Amino acid sequence: MTATLDEATTALHAQWDRLRTWVVDVVDDSVGDAPSVLEGWTVTALVAHVGRAMDALAACTPLPPGTVPLTLAEYLGTYAGRSADIAETTRALAAQVATDPVAWIDARAAAAFAALEAHSRSGDPVVQARRGPVRLSTMTVSRVVELVVHADDLFVSVHRVPGAGAGPDPVEPGALRLVADELLAIVVARGGWDLEVDDARRWVRLASGREPYDVDALAVALAPRWTGDSLPDLGRMLPVL
Repeated sequence: MTATLDEATTALHAQWDRLRTWVVDVVDDSVGDAPSVLEGWTVTALVAHVGRAMDALAACTPLPPGTVPLTLAEYLGTYAGRSADIAETTRALAAQVATDPVAWIDARAAAAFAALEAHSRSGDPVVQARRGPVRLSTMTVSRVVELVVHADDLFVSVHRVPGAGAGPDPVEPGALRLVADELLAIVVARGGWDLEVDDARRWVRLASGREPYDVDALAVALAPRWTGDSLPDLGRMLPVL
């Protein structure tokens, strides 16, 4: 992982503030029940899931020194096997908080940031997350990944609602760059290539499975660091999430 805990914390605050403002300004009754880009999820369900993503940080508890943590790649790799459970939980949660989803996500975010501040007083400890032990920095980066990917999901979803205004971009540029770099680091560690991000938004969409893999799209998103090198075919490695 390339980001420090301080860098991840800064990115998480920035992305949360931007996304929360966007939700308040854009997500109203006219778009809340509309289908999102995630099959079977409404826009409101996606907003609720953002709150649950922050709640995962709030739920972390310290572990004894010497506990071996999962890497970011290992932690993100647990998502695919639980996609059905996540979808079911999210839909049920959306129904529970439908009367005031913003109040609910605000409470979850406040708890998450309080937990982050408390745990970080002891450096970068290993904490117990819902899917296993991770360093606090890893957990924080994973929350930035969640917020960036789902902010983009929400933006695209509202754009598809006839007559709705999607407002300004809810994806914070610094957080987007951090996520793009971290997802690239996972791929590079597996293959040993020397690559760099050319188009962060395109790369995150490819790496998260939001955009179907295509070599031409990859050539827009990434580039070899050295002119004489070629871009590898990453079709068997994507999506990362």
